[in-house]
Amino acid sequence: MSLENIIKKTEKLNTRNTLYEDFIRIGLRKGHNVIVHSSLSSIGWVCGGPVAVIQALMDVVTETGTIIMPTHSDDYSNPALWENPPIPEEWVEIVKETMPAFDPKITPTFGMGAIVECFRTFPNVLRSNHPNVSFAAWGRNSKEIIEDHSLDCGLGEKSPLAKLYDLDAKVLLLGATYEDNTSFHLSEYRAGNYEETTCSAPIMIEGKREWTEFREIDFKTELFYLLGKDFEQECNVTINHIGKAESRFFEQKKAVDFGVEWLKRYYIENK
Repeated sequence: MSLENIIKKTEKLNTRNTLYEDFIRIGLRKGHNVIVHSSLSSIGWVCGGPVAVIQALMDVVTETGTIIMPTHSDDYSNPALWENPPIPEEWVEIVKETMPAFDPKITPTFGMGAIVECFRTFPNVLRSNHPNVSFAAWGRNSKEIIEDHSLDCGLGEKSPLAKLYDLDAKVLLLGATYEDNTSFHLSEYRAGNYEETTCSAPIMIEGKREWTEFREIDFKTELFYLLGKDFEQECNVTINHIGKAESRFFEQKKAVDFGVEWLKRYYIENK
């Protein structure tokens, strides 16, 4: 959507202060550990853009809590498998030889949106060292959440998602959908009904750049819409608007646990 259209469709000006009030209204509080999935354009025009959104989140949660965002970089992957768009076959080996190693400080996110890309650059924001599925965190538990992020099975038991589960974190879908709810991937691991696959990316190992393979599971993100709708029917989900963005706020642990049982049933019923 063009900026002109966003402005035309914005009935009420969004500012740092109005967003603060919206976050309070949906249930976010000081001291919460919250993972945020976001769509800036869905909010409407914001005075200050993504900076104001992030500042409003920080105003509510404060440094006594923690804000987490997925800072994934799916383009750091095997170029032979790229589809949107694909690259010429003769480029593949050159890309693998020359792509810069993932660096949590400078590697941009890919397809994650303006709020996430802005958040990772904020002072005191830490980012985990995973070339595909990193997370960034700010606040009290940021170091604990992002450190020791496993290269293998990067959204599983040795990931920031599992640490958030143990911290009784909240999830805020800020204009985002259940397909964006990364925590459901932890449900996939725990349900156990998955096939493993091999991924690869350039990383630094003992000071040297190496194209490295690692284990991952074959994610079924296409199921998350149905999973989320059933979760919403059976569990406590607060639905409200942040600006113009229909948003959802709920407990991560309940979502993950519900997802485990839902996926187990789904795979049994669809064998």
